[in-house]
Amino acid sequence: KMSTSNYPSASPHNQPKGDDNNKNIYIGLLAIALLGTWAYLLYSNNKAEGELKQSLSQGVAFMSQRDSVQVLYSSTLDRLDSITSNNNEIQGQLVERNSEISKIRTEIRTILNKKNASDAELTKARRLIASLNEKLNGLENEVARLSGENQQLNASNQQLSTEKQSLEENLQASNVVKQNLEKTVDVGSTFTASNIQITPFNERKSGKEKETTTAKRVDKLVVTFDIQNRISNSGPADLYIMVTSPEGKTIVDQTLGSGTLNTREDGSKEFTSKLAIQYDKGTKKQVELPLRFAEFKTGDYKIEVYHNGFKIGSAVKTLKKAGLFG
Repeated sequence: KMSTSNYPSASPHNQPKGDDNNKNIYIGLLAIALLGTWAYLLYSNNKAEGELKQSLSQGVAFMSQRDSVQVLYSSTLDRLDSITSNNNEIQGQLVERNSEISKIRTEIRTILNKKNASDAELTKARRLIASLNEKLNGLENEVARLSGENQQLNASNQQLSTEKQSLEENLQASNVVKQNLEKTVDVGSTFTASNIQITPFNERKSGKEKETTTAKRVDKLVVTFDIQNRISNSGPADLYIMVTSPEGKTIVDQTLGSGTLNTREDGSKEFTSKLAIQYDKGTKKQVELPLRFAEFKTGDYKIEVYHNGFKIGSAVKTLKKAGLFG
């Protein structure tokens, strides 16, 4: 048998020391690399965060400038609406200036619609808004001027309205006075009739006329009276004669020109005859009217004279029956 004591031992105490050193070197290098990577990542992360913060800061500043311009523009538009909404006169003038104002508004809107408007463009927008506000100042001054003119015009219109009302009242009062005066003159120009006489006549074959009160011998009634007026103007005038028969009826005969008269006090009445005359102002004129009827009856014949719708006189004549010898 061979003894085992003659072979080398497999104990670790017998491995080379160089292997342990190499392992330690690898581990150190790996740690250094890992630390370097962490340092780089930390540096890159800090740099990116700084750039992000700077970008955010720049964006906030940009949005702040843009928003402030937008606020100014919105405020200006509100002012424009306030000036023009309740002022028709300014709306008319705005039409004339609309082209210029629209041009400015278009430029401002173009700048604000840009996502990346530059500071110079935003500054230009501010200048345009200021220019637009100057024009609005002019419109406000125009509103104030027109308002003052309107107030003055309203005051003048009120004064004219008051004067017109006063004039109309005076005119109405004058018309009332005039109407009353005309009525007074109209009524005052009515003739007065006096000395009314009714004479019955018998006409003989010889042509002579003889007064008679016997009904069957009467051929005509001759009515005479005097008329006069100091107000009535000279010229033609119509007199209306109403004859009431003994039966109490108005005698109507077309051959005598009978008709209907609207009186001032008694309404519509029939008349027997109309007499047209010529009158000279202020004079007394005697009027005569012969009346012939188909027959004359015994009893009272009433004569009424009308002028200007008023009854100006009346008289009665009685016709008798024939006597025993007549």
